[in-house]
Amino acid sequence: MTREAAIARAEKQFDSGEFREILARRIAIPTESQNPERAQALADYLSSEMQPAFEAMGFECRTLTHPKAKAPFLFAQRIEDPALPTVFGYGHGDVIRGLEPEWKDGLSPWKLTQHEGRWYGRGIADNKGQHSLNMAAMANVLAERGRLGFNAKYLIEMGEETGSPGLKALCEAHREAFAADLLIASDGPRLRPDRPTVFLGSRGSMNFDLTIEARQGGHHSGNWGGLISNPGIQLAHAIASICGPTGQIRIPEWVPDELPASVRRALADCEVDGGADGPEIEPWWGELGLSPAERVFGWCSFEVLAYKTGNPDTPVNAIPPRAWARCQLRFVVGIDPARILPALRRHLDRQGFPMVKIAATREEMFHATRIDPDDAWVQWAVASIARTSGKKPAVLPNLGGSLPNDIFTDVLGLRTVWVPHSYPGCSQHAPNEHLPPEILREGLAMMTGLYWDLGAGGTPKDAA
Repeated sequence: MTREAAIARAEKQFDSGEFREILARRIAIPTESQNPERAQALADYLSSEMQPAFEAMGFECRTLTHPKAKAPFLFAQRIEDPALPTVFGYGHGDVIRGLEPEWKDGLSPWKLTQHEGRWYGRGIADNKGQHSLNMAAMANVLAERGRLGFNAKYLIEMGEETGSPGLKALCEAHREAFAADLLIASDGPRLRPDRPTVFLGSRGSMNFDLTIEARQGGHHSGNWGGLISNPGIQLAHAIASICGPTGQIRIPEWVPDELPASVRRALADCEVDGGADGPEIEPWWGELGLSPAERVFGWCSFEVLAYKTGNPDTPVNAIPPRAWARCQLRFVVGIDPARILPALRRHLDRQGFPMVKIAATREEMFHATRIDPDDAWVQWAVASIARTSGKKPAVLPNLGGSLPNDIFTDVLGLRTVWVPHSYPGCSQHAPNEHLPPEILREGLAMMTGLYWDLGAGGTPKDAA
């Protein structure tokens, strides 16, 4: 009954193919939350996979619903002693559409397949593989120790890929039941494929549309060129006023006043690397004077996601009447979300673009969150992961992407420690989603060690 024995059990579980069998079953359930025809699959994932797995570990399970949510939630808990530390876990079982016709020959989103040293399947990275790994790690601790040594609460949702509708309201309604000392969960990518990573929050995200409606219908460019405005040109200049030619944001309210010292320290040894399939970093793009890690994890970025004027498929000799762009601001702690669009309106008016209409999209806005990298729980988790892996983990103050992390920090009042088991080149949300199995194997060992340490004493709660 030792830490080493628990980790050896985890490695044996992986090497024997047992974990692969569990994951293959779960990937085979087509839990596409954007597809209304998959509603039964969303419910089946909770009833046929999640609930039996938690109940086998002695958890009490409840299916929860909320009027704002399009799918149910599963809440599982195992309370061994109220005096022990309590950890809250989270995962989502829904996935992005399978896009089956676009996968490589011989691969399917609904079948776990090993190909050229990688495991392929929809959800293996986002998020079935990640929460399945954490659940297996807890089971290994139980099997070796006979108890967890801590209290565990876990929430599985089935609507994350549609913006987590109802999640915030559910957590508000069940705040007392969900009370814990911290959240330990897994989503998103590691900094590098070979480096264990911890991140402590996420950047916020706001999408909005910019539109110019100049007139009804197009007009011949030969007869009217030089006499009437071209919305495509006007909108291009408006966007150019927001962001410089090499990516620097020009709206003061959209960037933080400074990069905190603790964030700089945490990112000092973090090298961004998407692996062999990732794009090459362009050092000339983005905020000047910042390292690549500081640009993506410590600063804000503005993106044009789509742009349309005229008819791109069959251009004609006509000045288009309309131009439209879908834009996005990824922002860090320190940016007030309520000021983002008003600041943009003032900026465009000052720059001579009052004709540009601004409209927020229907997508859920994610708020920016970040806990202090020097927090005692963070340092405890990093030490545990380093002990198991023999590597120095990268500590990211926040993920470059966005998660509903503000629900856990602001509604439930939790410290949040995310331990990702993916990598930037995993093709999540795209055809051929995959993971190298060595990331999963190392992650299973690390999480087994982390949960073992949580129940062994010596946590920040024990020292308090």
